[in-house]
Amino acid sequence: MRFKSSLRPLLAASLTTLATGGALSQDLPRPDLGKLLLTGGVSAFEGSGGGGLTPWALITGYGTRNSYGGNIHYTFFDSGDYQVKSPGVALGIADRFELSYAEHKVETEGGALQGVTVRQNIFGVKLKVLGDAVYDQDSWLPQIAVGAQFKDHQGIRGLGGTTKPTDLGAKKNRGTDYYVSATKLFLAQSLLLNGTVRLTKANQFGVLGFGGDREDRYKPQLEASAAYLLARDWVVGAEYRSKPRNLSIDREKDAFDVFLGWAPNKHLSVVLAYLNIGPLVTGAPGSPINPKTQDGYYLSVTAGF
Repeated sequence: MRFKSSLRPLLAASLTTLATGGALSQDLPRPDLGKLLLTGGVSAFEGSGGGGLTPWALITGYGTRNSYGGNIHYTFFDSGDYQVKSPGVALGIADRFELSYAEHKVETEGGALQGVTVRQNIFGVKLKVLGDAVYDQDSWLPQIAVGAQFKDHQGIRGLGGTTKPTDLGAKKNRGTDYYVSATKLFLAQSLLLNGTVRLTKANQFGVLGFGGDREDRYKPQLEASAAYLLARDWVVGAEYRSKPRNLSIDREKDAFDVFLGWAPNKHLSVVLAYLNIGPLVTGAPGSPINPKTQDGYYLSVTAGF
């Protein structure tokens, strides 16, 4: 069964509920908003709670262990050659379990790939398994979470007879990333550090499918984030994410960003960043169509509780 057929009605209902502020069930308590500002993270562009580029061990939303929280979010990235538009929704339960969904729509804006669009759906789950980033200040132990992102490619349009990633040499059109994240919050120093190890076959985050002619096996990739609280509601930081090199047609390189975040309250956060994802190309080996580095501004807005 395809993910979208079974989960889209549930996701639509969740979006409606989050947008109207209604209770998920008459039997559930109202969200308590009990966590500290920004300790639910912001919304990563793949939907999970964390930074913009990589998930953190923090559970999305401001609900404590006796409650729940969630959000709707929208992310936009413009590199000049490509635009990425990504709406999504996330729900955190008892500050331990997280469900998320994001859609990626990639549109080309010029050059040989003008008019090409790519879509994929990303369904995420995350479970906190150890530690507490806020309350374990007297311990060296970070908060640790495990998670998975199920990526379902929706096809390529505007590229002639090429309609799916396997037409470009990918082994599969859908795949799953598995990750472990460790997050340590130093309240006295206003500093957050995060490290993530991801097992993935994804090409360009899944936009070009999974596996390829060079590699078709899970390989660990490293991700890291550092964030510093400038004031109670302002945060600045940087992130790094390594990526595999599975396809000969794509000169994939690692990604990084530098970001500034603002959270005026627990219902709204805005992140503005410079993001560099490296080249994103399609073409024969040695003759890439668009080999230049793709970088530009990244904007993400999250509304929730």
